[in-house]
Amino acid sequence: MRITEPTTTDGPALTGWRKSTYSGGDQGECLEFADGHATVPVRDSKTPAGPVLAFSPQGWTRFVTAVKGDELSA
Repeated sequence: MRITEPTTTDGPALTGWRKSTYSGGDQGECLEFADGHATVPVRDSKTPAGPVLAFSPQGWTRFVTAVKGDELSA
């Protein structure tokens, strides 16, 4: 499965970030996303000033479905 979505670098300017309930506790595998935007911005919580992936709502749904179905190759 190939997922193509744009990357944006204005992550620090976005608000409403929260950690995914599926993220690991203290293992450094924390994913955050922000509510209330036209796209679904996603970032690594360890680098909040780093790059942000901005998924379309449909793209985010496809991505989550692919992850849950173990359809992504490393």
